[in-house]
Amino acid sequence: KSRRSVRKFKPTPIPPYMIQDVLDCARLAPTAKNVQPWLFGAVTDKALLGEIAALAPNAPFIADAAVCFAVFGRPDETYYLEDCAAATMNIILGLQSLGYGSCWVDGDKKPYADAVRDLLGVPEGFRLVSLVTAGQPAEIANPPKKRLDEVSFLDRYGQQAT
Repeated sequence: KSRRSVRKFKPTPIPPYMIQDVLDCARLAPTAKNVQPWLFGAVTDKALLGEIAALAPNAPFIADAAVCFAVFGRPDETYYLEDCAAATMNIILGLQSLGYGSCWVDGDKKPYADAVRDLLGVPEGFRLVSLVTAGQPAEIANPPKKRLDEVSFLDRYGQQAT
């Protein structure tokens, strides 16, 4: 319940063993029929982070992150998008459990998806699904969330859980 999207980071690196732990969290995400149609990258090189940020006009903060995780999926697999979304959420929750902030940046269907794949040297059989920036938060926004009764029901629409 404390997780929020973070777009401003302190210039503090994340230790490599923690990055590996987060990648392991991604690997253990649920996947339809256990297909595991994914590939995960972790970018820490500042120049490379700047290049990714330049490709993603809605996410200039990528350049200031300690790491940017890249989630790629095999679009020839029926449920690659759902599977990779689950892996993306595992990355975000793994980071949160380690005390780091993150922000999910879209990738699938974006015009920069192929450019990011090419920049990172990922084979053409994969498609960028998401990017996740991460680091020590410099600022955490806390926008209001809808109340539970506005977004949920019990058994049938219109019935509320008590």
